[in-house]
Amino acid sequence: MNPDFIKYQAQTSPYPLGMEVSHAIGSYIYDTNDKKYLDFVAGVSACTLGHQHPRVNQAIKDQLDKYSHVMVYGEYSQSPAVEYCKLMASLLPESLNKTYLVNSGTEAIEGALKLAKRTTGRSQLISCHNAYHGNTMGSMSVMGFEERKQAFRPLLPDVDFITFNNEEDLQKITTRTAAILLETIQGGAGFIQPENNFLQKVRKRCDEVGALMIVDEIQPGFGRTGKLFGFQNYDVVPDIVVMGKGMGGGMPVGAFTAAAEKMDLLTENPKLGHITTFGGHPVIASACLATLQELTETNLMTEAIEKEKLFRSLLVHPLITEVRGKGLMLAAMTESAAITNEVILTCQDKGLILFWLLFEGCAIRITPPLTISEEEIKEGCAIILEVMDDIMKRNSN
Repeated sequence: MNPDFIKYQAQTSPYPLGMEVSHAIGSYIYDTNDKKYLDFVAGVSACTLGHQHPRVNQAIKDQLDKYSHVMVYGEYSQSPAVEYCKLMASLLPESLNKTYLVNSGTEAIEGALKLAKRTTGRSQLISCHNAYHGNTMGSMSVMGFEERKQAFRPLLPDVDFITFNNEEDLQKITTRTAAILLETIQGGAGFIQPENNFLQKVRKRCDEVGALMIVDEIQPGFGRTGKLFGFQNYDVVPDIVVMGKGMGGGMPVGAFTAAAEKMDLLTENPKLGHITTFGGHPVIASACLATLQELTETNLMTEAIEKEKLFRSLLVHPLITEVRGKGLMLAAMTESAAITNEVILTCQDKGLILFWLLFEGCAIRITPPLTISEEEIKEGCAIILEVMDDIMKRNSN
């Protein structure tokens, strides 16, 4: 590992993987020894179209030749951002027609929470146990995992939690509630899907009491579940959609979308109700537009479901207890965190990149680029099965 990486760059854990990256292209990352690694993680679901996608790269280069940052967000009309928001409105339900572009998923969560309070005049926020929505103070307040929050308290007041898929808990949504925020598929908790029309029942309860429904599409969004957004699989229309990660094809970005009459509340009483210097950055917006165009003009989203079937057919092994998730948002579950750790670390040694989930220690994250080929899926799964066979042999001796 490059010692300067540890000495000068702030770390998020005591034991970073430390691969020294040389370059990346398609479904592969190369280290400085020119060893290639098949990428089953895609920058934690961010590199929707793989690495160095030509359409995204060309859009970035073309915009750089025109202009980069020119003004704080929302003052100048800049065509990449305008075109992106217009295309997004055409792809979403009619009530979701105005988008605020920001710099990351967690900032988008912050904006959505502010908008919910501004719209309803209420203070209570409800989230789910084991939810993850980002790491800034507001986003952390609605994180349903106390171990990661306790060192940073006090956080936002008047935040309560329900259990995902628990219908009885929906009675906690009342006329005091500004909004309930939930992932359409719980990510950090282990790629848990809604059951028994849970999202529809959340929608119904919100309508009964006048609360807003916010869906976090930061991980499921942008084709990963076979639809542009995860909520479109479950016949429900939220009040606010939050997005990020795969939105920029590997570039840093986030956004939240709502009805124009709601979003316009951020422009007065007070003015500058939400503001960002670099949100809607023209180079980033160009990458977002190219990514969205590629997704909607090809079969990549529908192919994600066929690729899921291939993964499920291949990932059959005594050490795999189940495969959770939808499309190319999958988690192979093992019996223990120790097995999961060994599989992930050994697979990297053998040239396959896997990763963990935040709160579920038994999960092996499998979130490759949507552009991954069937042959690459077979190649990676063969490595996983080979490593698992070796683990079983050692444990049987």
